Amino acid sequence: MTTRFDILTLLPDFFLSPLTQGVIGRAVTKGILEVGVHNIRDYTLDKHRTADDPPYGGGPGMVMKVEPIVRALEAIAKKGVEPPEGAQPLQGADGAKIILTSPCGIKFNHNAAKELAGLGRIVIICGRYEGVDERVMEFVDMELSIGDYVLTGGEIAALAVVDAVGRLMPGVLGDDDSSGHDSFTDGLLEYPQYTRPEVFRGMKVPPVLLSGNHAEIDSWRRAESIKHTCRRRPELLDAAPLTDAEKAVIESIKQG
Repeated sequence: MTTRFDILTLLPDFFLSPLTQGVIGRAVTKGILEVGVHNIRDYTLDKHRTADDPPYGGGPGMVMKVEPIVRALEAIAKKGVEPPEGAQPLQGADGAKIILTSPCGIKFNHNAAKELAGLGRIVIICGRYEGVDERVMEFVDMELSIGDYVLTGGEIAALAVVDAVGRLMPGVLGDDDSSGHDSFTDGLLEYPQYTRPEVFRGMKVPPVLLSGNHAEIDSWRRAESIKHTCRRRPELLDAAPLTDAEKAVIESIKQG
């Protein structure tokens, strides 16, 4: 299945390099992923291509206008965009998840990426300035935030979503099993990784990784993953599937 992303932005050139580099760039070249970048200013209504205005009621900054964003959605609807249930209908076809990047959105994480990876089409509206006219929400399925901080615009967040979701699609990574061992996949941080040389400035690779005993290696990696999580992101352990023996190990780590 090919997944298509459509990105609505005021800065289309922002995406030129990232979408042609590395894993995502190769996936686009192979046709596993499709990415369309749309300039919101192309859908404005005046000769100055005005996409923002001061907020009603006063206050600092500018607000992105509703008309060009909705007109952009209507234009790409011919390629399959459909609004959420209850929203004003767009002249579209097969449906898509319409996302607005916003610090007010739900936190984007690995589970959210997995859910989006099962979709065939995702539209991302990049917020900017003081935000978007609230009436845009009538055409949006969900708001996503990549963290509790404010960026100058949603373009970086959109790239994060494309990258995190895209790499989960079959065929995007060189080895499809790679994503199954990532941090957060089983609720834990990933175990430590080593490669050549075997010894660097007196620091040695753990002997178990050189043993060839895959059962022992798996056991060591699981234990190290738990230790890493306990020391660096202990809050993740609350939802992680752990055995009683593993919980006992965690308690001993916490106690010193």
